[in-house]
Amino acid sequence: MDVDFACTQCAKCCHDLRLPLTIDEAIDWLSRGGTVELLSEAMPWLGEPPPENTGAAHKRRRSFAASSGELPVRVAVIVAAAFSGPCPNLLPDKRCGIYPERPLVCRIYPAEINPSVKFEPRHKACPPDAWANGSSALVRAGRLVDAVTMELIERSRQIDAVEVAAKAHLCRALGIDRAAISNEGFVVHSPDAGSLLNALQAAKYSVPENHSVSAQPESSHGDWRLVSNRRASVAALAAVAAHGEFVGDEPNSSFRYLSFGDSAA
Repeated sequence: MDVDFACTQCAKCCHDLRLPLTIDEAIDWLSRGGTVELLSEAMPWLGEPPPENTGAAHKRRRSFAASSGELPVRVAVIVAAAFSGPCPNLLPDKRCGIYPERPLVCRIYPAEINPSVKFEPRHKACPPDAWANGSSALVRAGRLVDAVTMELIERSRQIDAVEVAAKAHLCRALGIDRAAISNEGFVVHSPDAGSLLNALQAAKYSVPENHSVSAQPESSHGDWRLVSNRRASVAALAAVAAHGEFVGDEPNSSFRYLSFGDSAA
C-alpha cells in the first residue's frame, strides 16, 4: 500500500475527541481552561511476552505493574483532553489556535502510534482530497516513510514509557484504583480540575529529567478493581481470585465506563 497525504485543513479531526496528552500537555490544557480525564485499562500479566510480540511489548512499555487480588496485572492510564464538538482551541477559520504548541498526537495524525494497529486511510476523518496522489509521501509498500512523523512517533513512545511511574503516582494521589479489562473498554475518571492540576504538577517531578526509563526493578503499584459490563468477565475474574466489579446501566458517581461493545448478562 502506498499513501500520499496533505492536510486539507477541514478540521474534521478536531471534533468530539478524547485526545491523549503528555503530562506537560495536560498541565497546559488545564491551565487554558480545558477538560482533562484519566482513562484506565488493565491487562492480566502472567508472564513476559516474547520479543517478537510487538503489540504486547507496546502495552508493557506504557503500563505499570499492579495486582487485582491474586492476579498480576499491568495498568495503562491515558491522560486525555476531552471535548464534544469542536476543539476549544479551534478558531472560526478552522485553524489551530495553539498550533506551535499543539499536542504531540495532533502532530502525528493521521499516522498510528501503536505498532499493532494497521494504518487505514478509510478509518480516518480526512476527506478524499487529503489522499491525492502527488502530495507528500506518507506510506510506501505498507511502511511509514515520512521522517518527521517517524521521529514524532518514536518520541511519543519514549514519553509514554518515561511517564509510566508518574501516572502510577497520579493514580495514588487521586485515589484511583479501578480500571477496565483491556480490549473491553476504559474506566473514565474525571477529577475536579484543581485537584487534577495539582496532582499532575506533583507527578511531573517524578519524571526523569533525562527522559530515560529507570533500570531499577519494578514494584507493584497497588491492588486494583477490574471493571466490566460483561457478567461473564466478572465471573472469570472471581474464578482466579481477582477483584472484579460489574458495572450496569446505573450511573456511578466516582467513574464512568466507556464500553467497546455491547454488555453481556
